[in-house]
Amino acid sequence: MSGQPEFLPMTGEEADRLGIDRFDVILISGDAYVDHPSFGTAIVGRVLWNAGYSVGVIAQPDWRSDADLRRLGEPRLFFSISAGNVDSLVNAFTPNLKRRSSDVYSPGGRLLRPDRATLVYTDRVHALFPETPIVLGGIEASLRRFAHYDYWSDSVRQSILADAPADLLVFGMGERQVVTIADRLAAGERTLTDIPGTACRVDRKTWRGMDPTGYVVLPDYAEVKSDRYAYARAFALHYNEQDPFRGRPAAQPHPKTVIIQNPPAIPLSGPELDRVYELPYTRRAHPSYADPVPALEPVRFSVVSHRGCFGACSFCALTHHQGRIIQSRSADSIVREVERMAKMPEFTGIVQDIGGPTANMYGIHCGRWETAGTCPDRRCIDCPALDRSHADQLGLLRRLLDIPGVRRVFIASGIRYDLIGPEDEEYLSRICADHVSGHLKVAPEHVSARVTACMGKPPRAVFDAFRERFEVLQAGKKKRQYLVPYLISGHPGCRMEDMVELAEYVRDTGLYTEQVQDFTPTPMSISTTIYHTGLDPFTLEEVYVPKGREKQIQRALMHYRDPANYALVREGLRATGREDLIGSAWKCLVPARGKRRSP
Repeated sequence: MSGQPEFLPMTGEEADRLGIDRFDVILISGDAYVDHPSFGTAIVGRVLWNAGYSVGVIAQPDWRSDADLRRLGEPRLFFSISAGNVDSLVNAFTPNLKRRSSDVYSPGGRLLRPDRATLVYTDRVHALFPETPIVLGGIEASLRRFAHYDYWSDSVRQSILADAPADLLVFGMGERQVVTIADRLAAGERTLTDIPGTACRVDRKTWRGMDPTGYVVLPDYAEVKSDRYAYARAFALHYNEQDPFRGRPAAQPHPKTVIIQNPPAIPLSGPELDRVYELPYTRRAHPSYADPVPALEPVRFSVVSHRGCFGACSFCALTHHQGRIIQSRSADSIVREVERMAKMPEFTGIVQDIGGPTANMYGIHCGRWETAGTCPDRRCIDCPALDRSHADQLGLLRRLLDIPGVRRVFIASGIRYDLIGPEDEEYLSRICADHVSGHLKVAPEHVSARVTACMGKPPRAVFDAFRERFEVLQAGKKKRQYLVPYLISGHPGCRMEDMVELAEYVRDTGLYTEQVQDFTPTPMSISTTIYHTGLDPFTLEEVYVPKGREKQIQRALMHYRDPANYALVREGLRATGREDLIGSAWKCLVPARGKRRSP
């Protein structure tokens, strides 16, 4: 096997130049092929190649004909199929279920992927190559591995493995799993049902003959489809098995099959993570594309410093994907990556982002993680055993600024403000002085106590204290900086009066923002379970869920300055008895009908 190619081959001609008669593995993706470590195809392909396997890529195939899917022939080991970096339906529709007009993961922003791309591609590949194993991966497959509520059809769907003619599903970050799968298939094995970080299916007859001891058996598909309490219980059961050290196999019967999730894969060690990100990515789209891929430019000169997030936000499914354990790269590895970037002719001296799911979790550690995993009965973020020091990140940032050719190093992926305590004044000062342009992104999401509790976010007082500290740092600056708060409307637990409270808070603090996300129930989050069932899955207590017109009004309340929203805002204010906020007084959110609000 030769060394790494400049790009993973996408055509027979490229394969010929590399001396490849038949690929070991073929990756099929709903994204364009961008050779950058923020794109799953590039990482999986480079990791497999580094392990000695030849890898071809079929990016965004035309699923309506056979030609694209036959382009590289039949692989020796398996096809790996992914919808892309984002769930194909999240990518295709707005939260209001309006179809998007472009796709940032496609050249020129063109619409080139089907809805439910994983299913569509898998059906076509299986029809063409029925004897070749198919392995599913990516966020779409990962978060649909159990029966799940599907917002786009407003129904409970089967596990994607029950619908797709695939042999195995890789969930989470899949480098360890795909190499294990390739090694075992190459050794002649055909039964791969025990690999951590994968899910498989067995027929019901086989399941009846298996010893269920050691398995967590979830309510079956028929139960969770018809009974909201069963759905909530099933979610709580599999949520509690997502730790790689203490997680047990979870099984969920379906009408024709039983889905078995093995425990999550052990996270990559620091040296293993370093090797993944130091593979020779070109940070360019494949040269066959005539048009740029829009998703590349915002991250082209960004660096992934770590994986995992212990924030436990209810609306986020990271617990089911990257997990709660922080896996940090070494500072030396990140420095080497930036040194290589600085030598690229297109590099302008600006590192766009150093971060991960939450930028300031880099280097944070708990002594239990490496041997016992996360605690089942407590939140990491509140735990006194957590080493919350930001010293590693500060040291890393200093080193990066010393690299020749580097002018600025930004943190653009957002920080968790409740991790920045009074003892972290140097950290906050340095971040504001050297690593934020004009705006610092933070995510309070809401200010109502009952809503932040439902979201798993800290209470308003924590954000207020942080905001005051931030404002102190702006004193005397010629060019001040601003907080950019991310807010969510229409979240479970949020009543109309809670959104009015948030609107008043935004008015009083001057934090009016366009960064408002209308809650979207994406698969396998706590919030989606509440949205569908109206129940807290861990207590089975009833939770209020705004839907329909009320959800529209809640979003409008966050954009109360927009004249197009005046009617909806008035409706919401009247419904909550807050007519005092309609009119021309300073505190009013909207003018009375037919009148303009005073400036």
